[in-house]
Amino acid sequence: MTDKPLNGRRVLALVTNYGVEQDELLVPLKRLREDGADVTVAAATADSVQTLVGDKDPGDTVEPDATFDVVDPDNYQLLLLPGGTLNADQLRLDDRALAIVTAFVASGRPVAAICHGPWALVEADAVRGKTLTSYASLRTDIRNAGAASWVDDPVVSDSAGGYTLITSRTPKDLDAFVSAINKALIGS
Repeated sequence: MTDKPLNGRRVLALVTNYGVEQDELLVPLKRLREDGADVTVAAATADSVQTLVGDKDPGDTVEPDATFDVVDPDNYQLLLLPGGTLNADQLRLDDRALAIVTAFVASGRPVAAICHGPWALVEADAVRGKTLTSYASLRTDIRNAGAASWVDDPVVSDSAGGYTLITSRTPKDLDAFVSAINKALIGS
């Protein structure tokens, strides 16, 4: 077996079954797995996950590996929260998903969120004192939730407040986003 930089690292990707932005899920999954990470996709139900492209056009479907009810967040080193407006809006309303987000934050393990993904962190009261980025329409929500600042950068990694938060704006920032995730995982 070839030694890869992320061998032995486990990542949990949290999504709902409809509306996750295709590239914000599939690109990190592919790249992290290529680097040796074991990535689990956990969804609200065991049904297929329908991705969307640009929040409107159907994309690829993905079979989840687990559901929110059965996944044990303690078995993972990093939480991935892809965006997609519909996905992120549903995720922040799901108490099971929020419990997983809260478990990661409370334990000090890194969380990576892109585009609308930070909405779950806002709902879980996990952005206080953080500097982060997101899709631009979330900046007021993030500021109102007590973030130190919202910035318009491709990727932001902030370790204030007891855990590392990696954020990016859009699929255009995926290279920087995945690189920051790799760095956080190698350091964990």
